Order: sequence, then structure tokens, then C-alpha cells
Amino acid sequence: MNPAPGDGSAFVDASVSSEISMPSDAPRPEAPTPVQQTGEDPAANPPPPKRIAGVKFVGEHSMKFEQDGELHRHSSSYFRGEHTNFYPKDRSLETKRFLTEYVVKGLTPPEPIFDKSSKLVAFGSCFAGHIANYLDERGYNVMTRGESTVYVAQMGDGIVNTHAIRQQFEWAWLGRQPQAEVWTGRDLKALGFDEEIRLATKAMFDEADAFIITLGLSEVWYDEPTGEVFWRAVPNRQYDPERHKFRVSGFEESLANLNAIVDLIHERRPNAHIIFTLSPIALTATFRPMACMVADAESKAILRAALGQLMRDRTVDWLHYMPSYEIVQRCFNHPYYSDRTHVHRHVIDFVMAVFERYYCSSDITDDELYERFNYARYMDRRVGKKGHKSVPSPMLT
Repeated sequence: MNPAPGDGSAFVDASVSSEISMPSDAPRPEAPTPVQQTGEDPAANPPPPKRIAGVKFVGEHSMKFEQDGELHRHSSSYFRGEHTNFYPKDRSLETKRFLTEYVVKGLTPPEPIFDKSSKLVAFGSCFAGHIANYLDERGYNVMTRGESTVYVAQMGDGIVNTHAIRQQFEWAWLGRQPQAEVWTGRDLKALGFDEEIRLATKAMFDEADAFIITLGLSEVWYDEPTGEVFWRAVPNRQYDPERHKFRVSGFEESLANLNAIVDLIHERRPNAHIIFTLSPIALTATFRPMACMVADAESKAILRAALGQLMRDRTVDWLHYMPSYEIVQRCFNHPYYSDRTHVHRHVIDFVMAVFERYYCSSDITDDELYERFNYARYMDRRVGKKGHKSVPSPMLT
């Protein structure tokens, strides 16, 4: 049997079975009681399958597999499905297939979904600004860059929660505007709901070939009488303790917003692709009576779980998830600057290269991407040995 294409482990045949044999003094499991003695129907307890892609069974309770050139043994007492993808080890990072097998497997489209003539809309959390800037600098047509009156361009890296993102699509396409002043500019003044800006936003959305949306956080401030949510926190000059309240937007609520966003985009732009990402940038502060680090972990977990459910519910070729959060969190030892919030420049550049390689028509190859990964890892080690100032500063936003 040949290994399944793209599996992170390889099938080990009988010719190497002696290399991982059970020690002679190892305890052996007792033989199971014959079915005839228990009166059970053999059909009710069928034996586990003995052929799983990338795995060879050794006896009744053990299996062996090859991962990244090393042979391993693991318990086979539980059924592990027809395809088993193991978590990477340190050695995995040294293999050229690390990215394709352990990072983007099962997520990337079979072919690039846009090129430099495609019209892109990118907004959401501050990490969306990195994506938009990178693609713009590489010559892609990012409509939310440059001079524009639309709020998703002016405040495109500050619309951080699912409610605020949904508000922009419903305002532009449905003419639905909040009853309270929950949108503020960088000067903390209310932006209002100018009809010309709404029509300009609608025109931008109507032309878009792809929407790149980055979620930031699930902690929200809202206007209690209307239930409407602010983009960020409430400006001091506007804060009214009688009507402005704080809460965590939970899983069900976040998922409902995501479904509403996807439905509206696909209804108005049925040929457009939607790429969701989760920002790796942590909360600067929480308004909950608990440690910010713990609050941030919950905030990200809610959004990541909602995105995961969205992708499981909608197995369509125009909806995508880009694992920027996972790359930053799990592929590097020192991804953040000394403030433990902003991501180092070399890590951001690598994440952007991953996005371009798998979602854009570009000249980046898998080999070149792996070289960039090794460079980013080299810089990561340098930070560990010589400190944050030994590498270029991150782009603070």
C-alpha cells in the first residue's frame, strides 16, 4: 500500500518491522476472552481495520509509522480514522515539507485565487493593515489602500470585532445603519453615516473579486438601549455609564455574525472569494476583572472556534481560512517584540509570503518559501540570543 498523497507520515512495510520490534521483556496484553464465551455477536464488535494510510499495525495494541525520516511506535488501542496527521516535532521544522504538511495542509486552494488584476478589499483588525500594505507594495490591486473616503479604507485596521465588520457590509449593501453613534475616527470624533460614503463603500464592495477579513477580538463595548456594538472602546468624551456597557461576544454570536457576513457577500458577489484570518496581535488591555493574558487567550479562542465551525459548515471552494495566527503562535519561539503584542518584522514578512505563495499568482515557489522560513527562524534565534534590538523593529500600529 502506498502512502496517501500529502500525508505527514509514510507507510512502513514489513522489511523494516524488525527495527522497531517490541522489547522481549515488555508486558504482553492478555488474550481477549473468546466471543463464544460471552455470548456476544461477533458482528457487533468488528476488529479494528488493519490498514490506515501511513500506519502499520504491530499486534493488537501497537502501530508504527515514519515521521520526518524517523520511525515511531504509538498505541493503536483506539481507532484513529483513515488518515492520521501527527503534530510536528522539532525535527519536522528541518524538513522542506514542514509548511505544506504541518501548517497549510487542507487549507490552501488548489490554484491561486487572484492575481494583480484582481480587485481586493482587506480590512478588520490591525493585522489586516499588514496584509493590505504587503500586497499593495507587491503590486496587487488593494482597493482599501490609498486615498479614499470609505471607512473600511480609513479605519480598515481598526474594525476589530465581528459586529463592526458585519455593520459595514449591511450598511453598504442593505442601507442598514446603527441608531447610535458607534463609529469613531482616529480623532475619536463620530464619523456619522454619510450617504455618499455609503454609496462609495457599496461601489467598492460591488467591484471586489476577493475579501480578506481579519478578526481581532471578541471583547466589545456596546450601546445598551440599541444593543449596537462599537468598533473599539467608547471615547471618554462620549462615555455614558448608564448606556455604554461591556461584554464578551461569545461563540454563537460570533458565528452568527460570520454567517451573516458570508451570506451577504456571496449573495451580492457570488464569484468573489472570502479569506478569513485571525490576528495574532494580543489585547493591549482587558476590561474584565482578570489577567489580560488569560482574557486574550479566551478572546482568540472564541474567534478561532467560530471560524473553524464556519469552515466545517461550509465546504465550498470560495471560502478560505489563512492560518496567520497559528504561524505566529506555533512556528517561532520569539515572535513578539518586547511589548509581547506587536509581531517582529521578519515573522510578519514570512506570514505575508505564505499568503502570497498559496493565494496569489506569484513567482514564489515552495523551495523559496522554505528559505524564507529558515531566514525568519534564524532571526528568531537571534532575538533569543541577543535580544529584540538585534533585529529590525516591528511595524508598530
